[in-house]
Amino acid sequence: MAAGALLRRVGLYPGQELLLMLLWDEDHRAQADLIRALDVDASTVTKMLQRLEQAGFVTRCPSPTDRRAAVVSLTDSGRALREEVADLWRELEEAVTALLDEGEADVVTGLLDRIEEGLQQRLSGMRGTG
Repeated sequence: MAAGALLRRVGLYPGQELLLMLLWDEDHRAQADLIRALDVDASTVTKMLQRLEQAGFVTRCPSPTDRRAAVVSLTDSGRALREEVADLWRELEEAVTALLDEGEADVVTGLLDRIEEGLQQRLSGMRGTG
């Protein structure tokens, strides 16, 4: 809930930041690639993209090589959100660790960093097999 409230401050709904993170990592991606990477229902990703497009953060256009496919690209506003979302995550991290002493906070953030690294490796492995 706290993350959702922070995301709403920049005009995002929970989950949309994950889609944007994929685009920040690699812009101009096929919509089908985003669906596979997020591992959610195609209609969910379509709804997310519609909202992001209406907000001016992404555009969708037909693929130059496959007219049935759509390519999703960041707009300047979508690229600008990267730093804002990073700031929000730092704010959330500070709120979560506020009652911990420095050593405890270091342990928690270290563990969370390792979890994130593991998830990124898994996602990279899934991209390579798909």
